[in-house]
Amino acid sequence: MKDFLTKTIDLHHGDSEEKRREILNYFEKTWAIDEKLYSQLRSDDEFYHRGDPLRHVILFYLGHTAVFFINKLMLCKIIDTRINPEFESIFAIGVDEMSWDDLNEKNYCWPSVQAVREYRDIAKKVVIDVIVNAPLVLPIKWEDPFWIILMGIEHERIHLETSSVLIRQLPINDVVPGLFGEICKEKGLAPKNEFLPVSGAELKLGKEKNHKLYGWDNEYGQYTEKVNDFLTTKFLISNGEYLDFVNDKGYHRPDYWTEEGWNWRNFKQAEMPLFWRRNGDNFKLRLVAEEIPMPWNWPAEVNYLEAKAFCNWKTAREGKTFRLPTEAEWLRLTELCSVPDKMEWSTAPGNINLEHYASPCPVNKFQTGDFFDVIGNVWQWTETPITGYAGFKVHPMYDDFSTPTFDGKHNMIKGGSWISTGNEATRHARYAFRRHFYQHAGFRIVESETPIKIHKDEYETDRDVTISCESNWGDAFSSTENFSKQLADFILKTVKNKSIQNVLDLNADTGRLAFELAPHFQKVTALDVSARYIRIPIDLQEKGFIRYIVKDEGELVFYREVVLSDFGLGANMENILFMQDNANNLKPKYTNYDLIIVPNLLEELTCPILFLNQIHERLNTNGLLIIASTYEWEVNEVKREHWPGGFKQNGEPLTSFEGIQNIISEHFTLESTPINLPVSIRKSSRISEQKLSEVSVWKKK
Repeated sequence: MKDFLTKTIDLHHGDSEEKRREILNYFEKTWAIDEKLYSQLRSDDEFYHRGDPLRHVILFYLGHTAVFFINKLMLCKIIDTRINPEFESIFAIGVDEMSWDDLNEKNYCWPSVQAVREYRDIAKKVVIDVIVNAPLVLPIKWEDPFWIILMGIEHERIHLETSSVLIRQLPINDVVPGLFGEICKEKGLAPKNEFLPVSGAELKLGKEKNHKLYGWDNEYGQYTEKVNDFLTTKFLISNGEYLDFVNDKGYHRPDYWTEEGWNWRNFKQAEMPLFWRRNGDNFKLRLVAEEIPMPWNWPAEVNYLEAKAFCNWKTAREGKTFRLPTEAEWLRLTELCSVPDKMEWSTAPGNINLEHYASPCPVNKFQTGDFFDVIGNVWQWTETPITGYAGFKVHPMYDDFSTPTFDGKHNMIKGGSWISTGNEATRHARYAFRRHFYQHAGFRIVESETPIKIHKDEYETDRDVTISCESNWGDAFSSTENFSKQLADFILKTVKNKSIQNVLDLNADTGRLAFELAPHFQKVTALDVSARYIRIPIDLQEKGFIRYIVKDEGELVFYREVVLSDFGLGANMENILFMQDNANNLKPKYTNYDLIIVPNLLEELTCPILFLNQIHERLNTNGLLIIASTYEWEVNEVKREHWPGGFKQNGEPLTSFEGIQNIISEHFTLESTPINLPVSIRKSSRISEQKLSEVSVWKKK
């Protein structure tokens, strides 16, 4: 495989024309090794077979990597002519169990393999023409044309690996061995494994924005985690170790499995790992294109559900707590072992990057520090579902690379395998798969009593909540004035030089007003009647960021991330108490406030008049009541008898403001002339609703 060896590109340093030649070489080697992978199919007929029933036929992936280049180059307007619009549709999407993945064969009329090869030839020429002629300025940044070229190359290298897994699942008679590198010949009994200590540390996770290597969007951002001391296995779990679990009827004991795992086991009727073959007491191992006598000292290749069941089995047997490592624990292990990043290799320090074998190898062959296979051989399952770090931003040219996996159902694999190349073999690589999927993946075990912290940073998709998020935080993405920010500025001017410490915000919504006020008051209590809404600012308070999806046009969406620090907010967050409660029926404890704010709440209450008649009970003498309202009683279906105004009384018009004044004047005096503040509610990129909210200030007598 030496003719195909290369490393991912340094995008910052060197001469521009030399870098152009380097990228061209990287592209051509990537293209060639991808095509060589499919040479293992016995005939073109096998392209129409499925390796996995939840994936497309193999032909899809031959076409997909070429189509990806063309679609992305079209999207970012680097080219303006399609090669084959039909191909660029049917080969575009279909790599995971997502709602947009149509795996129904009735919906496809697959072209001939020869037609796909001819398409690839044309696409290759188009890409080469771009590489040769597009302007190239160093450093290459993710908005540059050459970033898209690198995106296509690294995408193809991902599929080099995932397609090899699909080919591995074809019937053995569909493939031809010996055409894709040399497999490892070393086989033997499993070495005795042992647990070794790993000292804890505080880790900073995330790739710097200006890093010199290409990165996928989920690699960027910042996240800090304290890792406690733990023990982990010297070796990856070998086939020999895993055999004990199989022989102990591990696949027949539901108490060892998670609910998800046991459902999968029953659905598949699994008795052992997918790539094991059994004939009586004899076992073989299926590789990509051949079967060999079982190498008991090679790593056991399983999915997450099987790895987790093994940990639970071992826990039950030994009375200790065993589990898989978290992402941070795995990173701590690499840090302790001083594993060099890819650009620092002279030779790969593990069975990775196709530098040593075209298969796994013994778990006791590649040592780094006191441990073996810290990187390489097979990927290592972790307990960590993938999500983005704080500061994560979707790349606009590939907005569905990461975000669909931020669903809590995709666990990370770390460390790379023997066939991991390009970005996959770098320190910051973050890849995740459904827990029942197979990759060239195994595991090592952690012994630790430290509870696992699972960070579920999924995108909010609740339509009403996301509209609220956009109203509260969307000024980061548009020039629209933000109502909560304007209201906060108005409040701070109004209360200047007044002794106000205890504040009540009676319509917390998704939190903007409370965060704006927190630095200026000792205590801000922010209430909302809906748990759907209040959990958003609570997440912001706990994590410093939130994510949500907003409608663009038609079926298109935008992925948003709000980071408090980007707004200059986050100071004194401990001053805020977010709680759920009904402003029309507040708990008695919400009292003795110096300032009560009612931001666009009256029109949402069941009975605004009742609220207005009682609110003075919550406020200290000389305290301030600030009411902001659009007076949209009919829109929110407030019953007519509960309106404070907005109708004729005794034949004369009674405005809502006048009605409010009539109700509360016994306990309040008007401090100043009301003002109007604009409210913009963005429902999509092309539809916004504009309102005016009248703001009045009242002082309790």
